[in-house]
Amino acid sequence: MPLVLLLLVTLPLTPALAAIAGQTRLSEGLSLVVGVASLGLGILLIHAVVRGPVQFGFLRADAVSVVFLLGTTFLYAAAAAYSIGYLKSEQDSAGFSRYARRFYLGLNLFAWSMMCAPLVNGLALLWIAVEITTVVSALLVALDNTDRAAEAAWKYVLLASAGLGIALLATIVMYYAGSTVLGSSYDLAFAPLLAAGAKLPHTAVQLAFMLAVVGFGTKVGLFPVHTWLPDAHSEAPTPVSAMLSGSLLAVSFYAVLRYYQVASTTLGSSFPRMVLLVFGVLSLLLAALYLLEQRDLKRLLAYSSVEHMGILAIGIGLGAPLAIAGVLLHVIAHAAAKGNAFFGAGVLMRKYGTKDTSTIRSGLDTLPWTAPLFLLAVLALSAMPPFGLFRSEFQIVAGGLAAAHNTVTVVLVVLVTVAFLGLSVATTRMLFVPGADPPTRGEPSAWMVAPMLAGLVVLIVLGIHPPTDFADLLARGVAELGGGR
Repeated sequence: MPLVLLLLVTLPLTPALAAIAGQTRLSEGLSLVVGVASLGLGILLIHAVVRGPVQFGFLRADAVSVVFLLGTTFLYAAAAAYSIGYLKSEQDSAGFSRYARRFYLGLNLFAWSMMCAPLVNGLALLWIAVEITTVVSALLVALDNTDRAAEAAWKYVLLASAGLGIALLATIVMYYAGSTVLGSSYDLAFAPLLAAGAKLPHTAVQLAFMLAVVGFGTKVGLFPVHTWLPDAHSEAPTPVSAMLSGSLLAVSFYAVLRYYQVASTTLGSSFPRMVLLVFGVLSLLLAALYLLEQRDLKRLLAYSSVEHMGILAIGIGLGAPLAIAGVLLHVIAHAAAKGNAFFGAGVLMRKYGTKDTSTIRSGLDTLPWTAPLFLLAVLALSAMPPFGLFRSEFQIVAGGLAAAHNTVTVVLVVLVTVAFLGLSVATTRMLFVPGADPPTRGEPSAWMVAPMLAGLVVLIVLGIHPPTDFADLLARGVAELGGGR
């Protein structure tokens, strides 16, 4: 298993190096191969971490980190496949070679940094990995070289850097808390910090947790530090938007969870759960209201991401083992569903030449494969059966009721229903309402459809009957997060 960890943090650099060397076709093929291989390596880790953490040098994997790794590697593979078709129509344009070289360099470095984040052992290394995701993804947001893309990238850099500055302060404060027990030479590794949790100074840990929620919460997209997210998701190339929404936000939430583990051990669970409940409910409320009035297709999906990050925060805040299991399942199901939704949105935009949902009509007649798959992705995001997000949100709601958090649970159900109305109305108009002059019927590329089919399979499997090993992984993750404590 140490070899698996080493391969996971080195393989994505191979297509990145090919892109630097100007070998665009080679980088294209290697991106797909490495993406699929990374997903396979992530699956191999499942059986190992169920028995306990796997460690090699500064790398460490446990059940919680593997859950987030699986979401990232799946989207990496899916985005690499989608990108082949996404770039194909542009290959005859001026400057394509330069654009493609930058695209594949950024895509692979972005995936690499998001895979490193859940695999590094220590809060300081985790902060560095999340910071790298910011630098690389900001350059990808600006890749299309439009005024709006440049503005979105600058806004993202400014807000994310401010947030990560706060997160760095959280790291420093947590180091101080640990040094009072472990001595000044310890390295913020997870296991010693958790083992000493009961002895850490309460005030320092409390402050570090609040700073981490606000700081890393900026990258998660939690209210009120979410304002960069709709612009960045809207202006980035579609495969990057899918990875931003389905993976980057979750990886940033993973960082919050590491601080949550320490805070729960030191302070008890009441304070950190209350903090996450407040941020989660406010984020869900904001997203539900904005979803009712969005006319930009990618911004619509971006606010849906804010909604789902709010659901994750609420699920952890409820604290019941069933709710936490739902959160971990939600991470992977959301990655598959949001990836499919952005991939479908990319095809609709390519076909109609616009992101305006009020001008996209007759989608089902125009796109025989993409339109139904996009519809199913939206239904999945709305927690409809038989998809994985139905199972995960059902578990969160059931866990909330079991823990007697009735008011918060009712608010969660009501706001998710409002969000469903916003998504469903826009989708119904785009796909079912006839248009005056629809484009020619047909798909731009099979490469843009295939990843959506794979995502649909994942959603159905997770919704109907998750594999036994995967269920064991979730159970182990719940134990690591102190479910029910």
